Amino acid sequence: MPNPRSTASPASARCASGQCILVLQGGGALGAYQGGVYQVLASIHRDPDWIAGVSIGAINAAIIAGNPPELRLQRLRAFWDLVSSPMPSAFDALLAGNLRSAFNEVSAVRGVLFGVPGFFTPRVPGADWQPRGTLGAISHYDTSPLVSTLEKLVDFDRINDGHTRLSVGAVNVRTGNYEYFDSATRRLDVRHVIASGALPPGFPPVEIDGEHYWDGGLVSNTPLQYVLDQPGKQRRMIFQVDLFSALGRVPQTMGEVVMREKDIRFSSRTRLNTDHAVAGHRLADAARRLLHKLPPHLHDDPDVREIQARLEAHSGSVEIVHLIYRSKHYETQSKDYEFSRRSMTEHWDSGIDDMTRTLTDPAWSNLAADAQGLHVFDVPAADGSRTEEPRT
Repeated sequence: MPNPRSTASPASARCASGQCILVLQGGGALGAYQGGVYQVLASIHRDPDWIAGVSIGAINAAIIAGNPPELRLQRLRAFWDLVSSPMPSAFDALLAGNLRSAFNEVSAVRGVLFGVPGFFTPRVPGADWQPRGTLGAISHYDTSPLVSTLEKLVDFDRINDGHTRLSVGAVNVRTGNYEYFDSATRRLDVRHVIASGALPPGFPPVEIDGEHYWDGGLVSNTPLQYVLDQPGKQRRMIFQVDLFSALGRVPQTMGEVVMREKDIRFSSRTRLNTDHAVAGHRLADAARRLLHKLPPHLHDDPDVREIQARLEAHSGSVEIVHLIYRSKHYETQSKDYEFSRRSMTEHWDSGIDDMTRTLTDPAWSNLAADAQGLHVFDVPAADGSRTEEPRT
């Protein structure tokens, strides 16, 4: 992987104070983009205090949180090297010109038929031939290889000792309720991470304490709202790394319909979450101003005290830096399960480029370090294009 370009000194200064939080969306093979983002973040000597992830974001988060800082990038790269595969040389001709889409499709089909090393293998015989009620009957792939991979790459004792907070989201199959497994409130193991990425019908649910869990992306593919809902009094700097864009063009073919539908579904309303957070902070500021105007005899009113306590619990300023992977023109609806080494490298490099440009953008780096309230930054691409509608 290339080295990230040197970041401006204001970036290092801004990352040195407050709580640094990395929020990682799900997106399968696109998750290598998050590796590139983390590489740049680590290069400015600021490791996250808290990492929250869903699906592939949970896997990346566990690898980062489950290793000492000096090994994190190495272990993250080891994972992506393991699960991505070079294509046979016979397919090299497909890399030229308009044939790149065909190359990606061949790579994706290979993964569907034969699985992905260190990640999952197809069930033989298939689900229709498996005994009713077994994991084999309700999933097409076996994720045992991923269990072995994570047990080698992640030190869960380190996570549970509290070095770096880890939160991963999953959905209870029986109740349909979303649940976050958070190292701040419980001990985590490999099951919690696997559950966060157990997307049906491909992957089987994971049993934890008598309940079964599927991929958190079924309900929300980003843990941003969970992070924003947690009490905090110190300044928070949140790097929200998405793998699907809510903004896109009207499809022209059925293949584009499938791709666009997937983008909309898994973008998971990140913009809605941040817009609600901004509105919530404005309302909280108005409530604080109103409390100062109350006459003295109301200061000890139980309702006033409750409002004050809630405002105090969420009194820290928040900065959200929003990065979104931008699909290449040749990528198709298979982009999230196309695990070729070439695509993985491109995704990783895109993460490096986007994060480097973000940390040197004046809109973020020039904001006063003690700025109050909530600030959201959507940094456009190098060509000025955006993957979200501009904020007003």
